[in-house]
This record gives sequence, C-alpha cells and structure tokens, in this order.
Amino acid sequence: MVSYLIYFAIILLLPLYAQMKVKRTYKKYSKVRSTSGMTGAQVARTILDANGLNDVQVVESRGFLSDHYNPMTKIVALSSHNFHEASVAGSAIAAHEVGHAIQHKESYSFLSLRHKLVPVANISSNASWIFIIIGMLASFSNLLLIGIVLLAAGVVFQIVTLPVEFNASNRAMNQMVSHGIIRNEEEPHAKKVLNAAALTYVAAAAVAVLELLRLVLIYTGMTRND
Repeated sequence: MVSYLIYFAIILLLPLYAQMKVKRTYKKYSKVRSTSGMTGAQVARTILDANGLNDVQVVESRGFLSDHYNPMTKIVALSSHNFHEASVAGSAIAAHEVGHAIQHKESYSFLSLRHKLVPVANISSNASWIFIIIGMLASFSNLLLIGIVLLAAGVVFQIVTLPVEFNASNRAMNQMVSHGIIRNEEEPHAKKVLNAAALTYVAAAAVAVLELLRLVLIYTGMTRND
C-alpha cells in the first residue's frame, strides 16, 4: 500500500513540479530584456537565414508557451509574447524551435525517428489502455500483455524525444552565441530557460517508464497465478 502511494505521488507530483518550474523560470526571464533588443521573431528569422532556411516561415501562435516547429509546413510558430517582445526567455525559446528546423534540414537521426514513431505512438498509446483495462478487469494476462506492448511504443517515443529536445537546446545556445544574440552574462539565464523546458520532457518520459514498469509487474504477478 505504501509503495503504491509513493508511486502515485511521483507520477502526479513530478509533472506538476516540471510545469511549475518552467512557468516560474519563463516568467522570470521573460521580464529580462535581451541586450540585443531583438524580438523572438527577429531571433528566429536571423538564425534561420544564417543557416540557409529562408523557406521556413516564422508566425505568431495563440496560447501560452505554444511555441513549436512544424516540419510538414516548415513553420516556426511563436507564442505572442515571444514573437513580439525582446526578452532572454523569448530569444532562448525562439532559438530552440529554430534548432528543430536545423535538425530537420540536416536529417538529424533522432528527429527522423521521432517523426516515424508519431503515428505508431498515437494509435498504440490510445489502443493500449483498452487491452490493459480489459486484461486487468478480466484477469486475462494475454490481453494485458498486448496492451503493454502497445504502450511500450509510446514510451519509446517519449524516450526518443529527449535527445531531440536536448540537441535542439544545444543548437540554440550555439546559434545565439555565434550570432551575438545574447552576451556572456545572459548565457546562464538562457540555459535556465532551456533546462526548465527540457525538464517537462524528462518528467513525461520518467512517468511513462514508471507506468510501463508497474504494468509489467502486474503482468508478471498474473502469469504466476495462472
């Protein structure tokens, strides 16, 4: 009983902590004006053009921290504040999303793998719980095993996402420094923003792995009792 309480505390509190961390860090450094005076849109455009990505558009998107790169449309979308304001946080996030565009251009292996896993992960993750719930309620270990295998595809997707995000952040820092977008004293601040954002992906992957392990243990217990 105690172990289950600890388990559920971890899977509930870890993502919550990650979200709070990224919001707190972003709020702090979105108020720190970058010395370059460049808006997030200008940062993105500067780095894109410097890397020969003139065909990639930079657009404004609605929603809080809705920033993303769409490889299908070749669009870097930045949330309103990051698009219009000149802040350390906005610069870091804009550069991070452009980092994904550079990955796309260079056919970065983990990004390519993640794109291939998207449809598989979407279908398998949704379908997995049907088999898992029925398997557990009916004590049918074979159905539970099918659900675990399907769920594992989603877990692999979460794990593959980690190097993609960390690599994009490393590219972001290198690009901001090399193009004079941030100065030496701003580098630690930009890194804090990027690290906080990365923590959300780490938390998601950790929760996914823990849930998979829990189900594997349940399956093992069921097969012993068969």
